[in-house]
Formats: sequence, structure tokens, C-alpha cells
Amino acid sequence: MGNPVTIHGMDNGQRVESRILEERIQRAVLQGARELVIEACGQHGLGGRLWISKEEPINVTITGSTGQRVGSMGFPNTHIDVMGPASDDVGWLNAGAEIVVHGNASNGIANAMAQGKVYVGGNIGSRGMTMTKRNPRFDPPELWILGSAGDYFAEFMAGGVAVVCGHNAQNPDNVLGYRPCVGMVGGSIFFRGPHKGFSTVDSAERPLTDEDWEWLTANMRTYLEAIGKPELYDSLTRREDWQLIKAKTPMEKKGNPRRSMAEFRQQVWEPGLQGGLIDDLVKIDRSPIPLIPTGELRRFVPLWENHKHIAPCEQSCPTGMPVQERWRLVRAGQTDEAMDLALAYTPFPATVCGYLCPNLCMQGCTRAQSNLQPIDIRVMGKVGVSTKTPELPELNGKRVAVIGGGPGGISAAWQLRLKGFDVVVYDMEEKLGGKIASAIPESRIPKEVVEAEIKRAQDVLPHVHLKQKLTADQFLQLKEEYDYLVLAIGAHKPRKIPVPGHERAVTALDFLEGAKKDEAKPGKSMVIIGAGNVGCDVATEAARLGAENITLIDIQKPAAFGKEKIDAEAAGAKFRWPCFTKEITEEGVVLQTGEVLPAETVVFSIGDAPDVEFLPETIATDRGHVTVNELYQTTDNKVFAIGDIVRPGLITNAIGAGRKAAEAIDDLASGRRPMQDTRTMVEYSRIKLEYFDPRIDDFNSLEQCAGECSSCGACRDCGLCEALCPAGAISRRQEPGKRYEYVSDPDKCIGCGFCAGACPCGVWEMTENAPMD
Repeated sequence: MGNPVTIHGMDNGQRVESRILEERIQRAVLQGARELVIEACGQHGLGGRLWISKEEPINVTITGSTGQRVGSMGFPNTHIDVMGPASDDVGWLNAGAEIVVHGNASNGIANAMAQGKVYVGGNIGSRGMTMTKRNPRFDPPELWILGSAGDYFAEFMAGGVAVVCGHNAQNPDNVLGYRPCVGMVGGSIFFRGPHKGFSTVDSAERPLTDEDWEWLTANMRTYLEAIGKPELYDSLTRREDWQLIKAKTPMEKKGNPRRSMAEFRQQVWEPGLQGGLIDDLVKIDRSPIPLIPTGELRRFVPLWENHKHIAPCEQSCPTGMPVQERWRLVRAGQTDEAMDLALAYTPFPATVCGYLCPNLCMQGCTRAQSNLQPIDIRVMGKVGVSTKTPELPELNGKRVAVIGGGPGGISAAWQLRLKGFDVVVYDMEEKLGGKIASAIPESRIPKEVVEAEIKRAQDVLPHVHLKQKLTADQFLQLKEEYDYLVLAIGAHKPRKIPVPGHERAVTALDFLEGAKKDEAKPGKSMVIIGAGNVGCDVATEAARLGAENITLIDIQKPAAFGKEKIDAEAAGAKFRWPCFTKEITEEGVVLQTGEVLPAETVVFSIGDAPDVEFLPETIATDRGHVTVNELYQTTDNKVFAIGDIVRPGLITNAIGAGRKAAEAIDDLASGRRPMQDTRTMVEYSRIKLEYFDPRIDDFNSLEQCAGECSSCGACRDCGLCEALCPAGAISRRQEPGKRYEYVSDPDKCIGCGFCAGACPCGVWEMTENAPMD
């Protein structure tokens, strides 16, 4: 532990504002201070909100006169010593700090405290321990008072433990003050000394059990040592001196008998209306309501719509991965099955889900719409690298050629082989995998992960021809030899700005491929024209290879985002926009303004175009990209196209397109009409997130992720609807195998909507009843 850092509440004879002093405290903590001495001058909120104490303990010693709310919103592992009396609201909204007041404390002590401890070495004022609460996952909040409590003590107390020792009490005849325990619904109060009554409607005296006494005596020693009075232990631990008050349970509370509706009408309503302004206008039908409607008389009826709608994560994923189903399998202890399920949608579960995808499923996650941390698919994705190769079906006699061995091409070939097609892959590169194998930096994805997943793909796809750049004649020959063709050649023709000196620049793809082999030499300075994510990859690799001054320029606000931009900025790259290039010289890039950006290497990173020169005229193109329908079928019905040859997109877009094209080919080859998923996404408003912990800001395990997934649109079989239904209309029906169904009995259901209101997954939907004939 380092030397204490002293923070002064006075500057040159002037009192420092509370806000300024707190900023200085927070700054000191961020700079590494863990022992603080605060010379207070009435400032408020001292010692609170030191969130870093969750990881590293922080000790705060406060001298001088404190203001209100010492330790408010305190965090676990924060320890605060107030070396004297304290003002109002010590420990307000305390969430775990330990606060010691070496003297008396004023009003509102421990108000709304949820965790932590407040030790007072004297008496306290009014409304101490009010509105406290307790989360059963954690230890209850504690308030220890050496003397006595002021008026309205424990008002609306909803949890925690208070200990009133009655030593040198401010009111020796009444250690609990006036009207204690009003509205108390939870918690316990140990007290020593006389009192003048408490709310017996809300609380009751209980005998002190051996367990209670053991807890009190064990913690008494800790308390007395904290306030510096260990010599009082023997005098304060005589069992016969102590009493215990606990909140009554709801079943124990007895209020005045409730007035019936008929009595209220006769005794209150009608006398109140008689002679009033609207007496002659009120004609109320007071006849008895004949029934609570059920069956056909209900206005709304509940429908159990399990799996009727798509979860937001699945809807957001270009591959159509049923993410919530994978988390369900993990919850069921079927982790291997969850990993295997991914291979039905992508041959790259680790490469994409774990590393390269911007995780659109997390962006679409229902939790993210309510400011909760979305379930982290990357945790599952990274585990997927060890997934075994799936079993392959017998060949069905149909042959398909896939032209292009990148992510999209491998995806299409993988899906087709899983459906029984004999697939041959043609690619012009030296190795399979496209840009994920040849260009994407290892800082984005470990080399061993890529190699493992390419190896798994090669085990499924043994027929691969590399270094095969097709001509127009060869393409037509493949059309004759195969039943179907899939174009997945990507975009490899780099775009350049035709400015003077453009031949001096290298393209992003060439640079990244060279960097992957450690052959690129960026020099000490580099300018990258185009500030997208690929440009960020160039910047990161250039820094790794020795570049020190890296600038990315663009004509508009850079499109870079996510990990790529973060890594580039961490490598020291600077972004500038809008910048318009005039020419490229030996000195670097000359802008239209005349400014020269020095650069030993200039890189164009403004996108790539597909090479479609080998395609016949029967395959339509639009501005250099192949035209396809919703099945990814070109104007030649034997030829399909996916990925960047159709439109630029993410790796996951290409993989998803490969799967959909494979499904269409399978349908056509089998004589079926290709069908698309017509389900709509479940509405966010139907999902209830109140059941999940809002404090989680990081996921560390598969089990934690699975447990916090709300399983949108898919029943978790929690049974809440069955338990909550006031009419007992809902029951669980077991079907053959593991299938089940929750059904609502129309003869019992009253259409109240409790089932839909409580369902965490949004499976129940209240819909208008059909009109009666």
C-alpha cells in the first residue's frame, strides 16, 4: 500500500466546492491512490462512488467537519473512518462500503442502504435505518449504534440489521426514540435498554435465539474494535440486557376489517352524492355483476406462441444462427450440442462469432435495448474452435462447383456437402480461406484458430483446386460439367484514385498480404487514404512492422468502428477528415489545400471491386456486381452468386448468403419450391427483463451467459405462467419425447393477461377473442 494522499477542503483560505473536491478524490484514485486523507470543510458526499474499490480496497480517513451523505453510494471494499461526528445521511444508498463514525451522527443515517456497514460511536438523530433493503444474494446491511436512536427509527425498514447498544444514550429512558418501526416490512433490530413502544402493527418482539446471540456477540467485538472501544465488550454482552424486534410477516399483520363494496356504497358513496352537484345526473346500474367472463365471453384470450417468432439475435445475424437455441442447450447441460448446432449455419463458428464479426446479434439483443449488457456470443464463439467435424451424408449424385475459396465460398460448399452434394472448390489463391487466411492481421484473430477451422473445412471439402484463375472458356466448361455453379470470388480488384502519382501507392490488400508474411516494409511514416476498418487493419499492421507516424484520411467522417478502430488508435494512428487528395509525391500525400502529409508509404484503402470479366453475357451485372434474386440466383438459373461479387458486406453476410444459396440449390435439385422463413421478429416489448441482474457488465462463462439469456420467443419452461394464473387455467402438457406445451383452459381462463405480463420470454400473447355469432 502506498503513502496516504492528503486532499484539502480549503484552498488559500477558501472552501473548496463539494463537486470540485469529489473530482479531486476521483482523480487521485484513478492515479493509483488507495489510502486517502480528506481534510473536510463541510463538503458533501465524501468517500462515496469509488467504484474501483470493487477490484482494489480503498481506505478513506476524514478529518475536520463533514457535510452530508458521507459514503453515499459506497462500494464494497471502501472503508471510511470519520474522525469525529458526522452530519445527515451517512451511508445513504450505501451499496457495500464500511463506514465508521467516531462520534455522534445526525439524521437519516443508513437511509435506503442496501449493503455494507455503518458503525456509529455515539448517538444518532431521527429517521435512522429507514427504507433499507436487502438482496438475498448478499449479506444484509448493518447499522451499529453505541448510544441510542432518534425519532422515527427504522421507518419503512425493508431489510438489514440494526444494533442499538444503549451505552451513554442521549435518552436513557427510550433508546429507540419516538414511534420506531412504523411501516417496517423486513429486517431485525437488536437493542439494549428501555423503550416507550414501537409499531406493533408492523413489528413484534421475538425471543433471542442461540443463533441470534452468537451472531450478536461475534460481530460486537468487530464493531467495538472499529470504533476504538474494545473495553466495553464485557458490559455489552450480557444476554439478559438485550431484546430483539423483527418485522411481522404479511400473514401476521392484522389491520381494520375491510369494508365490502356494498357497505362502501351504502355508507360512503350514496351519502356523499346526495344533495351534491351531480345528484340528479347519476343513474348508476347497481345490479350485481352476473359472472367473471370465461370462454367465448372473454374479450382477450392468451395464445402460447412458442417459436412462432424469431428472436432479435437470430433476426440480426446474417447467417440466421439461432443464438437463443444454443444458449438453451447450454442451460440444459448440452454444451457439445450447442457447438455442433453452429456448424449447421457456419463452418467458422470461432473465427467469425468469436473474433471477426461485429456481433450484430449482440447489437440486436433485447437486453441492449434496455441498457443491460447484451449476452456475449464471443464467449461461445471462441469455444467453438474445438468443435468436431460433423458426420457427412451419402452423396446424392448431384455435382456443384464453387468458384472462390473465401468465407462465402466455403460456406456454400460446406452447406451443400452437408446436404449430400458432391462439391468441388476452385480458387486462385495459394491456400484456402480467402482474406481471413491471407490478409486479416493476427492481432484480430489468432493464427491457430484460422488454421484449425480451415482444416475442419478441408476435412469436409476434400476436392479443392487452388491457383485456378478461370477464363471465360473454362467457366463455360464448368457449366457443362456440373449441375450448378456458385460464384463466390469476392472483390480483389483494388480501387485507386486517379490522381497524379497514384502508381506510387500500394493497395490495402497487397499491403496486408505482405504484412501477413512479414514482408511489408512501411517505413517510419504512412498515410492511408480511406479510413474504414480495412484501413485500420493496415494501420495496426504498419505499427507492428515499425511505422511510428500513421495517418488515416477520408473525405468524410471515417466509417471505421469497433475493435479495428480501437486497435488502430491504440497503435497511435490519427484520423483526419475531410481531406481531398491532390497528388502523391516522393514526400507523401499532397492535399487540395496544398498541405503535404509526409509519408514513406501511401496506401489506398477505398474498397475493392470484383473481377467479372470471365462471365458470359447471359449473367447480368450492374455497375460491376452480379445481379441476383432473393435466392441468390443469377439470370442464368444454373448459376448462383454470393458475397462481395453481389454487394460489399461483412464476412457474416457472405457466409449467410452461402447457406441460403445452398438451401435454394437443394430445393431446386430435389424438385421443391424454395421457401423462405416468413416468421417475424418477436417484439421487444413482449420480453420481461425484470428477472435478470442489471448489474452484470461483463460475462465470463458459458453458463453465466446462458443463465442471463431471456430466450426471446422461446419458452424457458419456467412455469411462471402456471404458477401465477389466478384462475388456475394454465397447465403444462407433456408431449412425446422432450416436447411440451403450456395450454390455457378456456372454461377457466378469465382473459386477465397475467400470463403475458409475467412471461420473461414473450411467448404468451393476448389477442382479441373471435366475435360471437
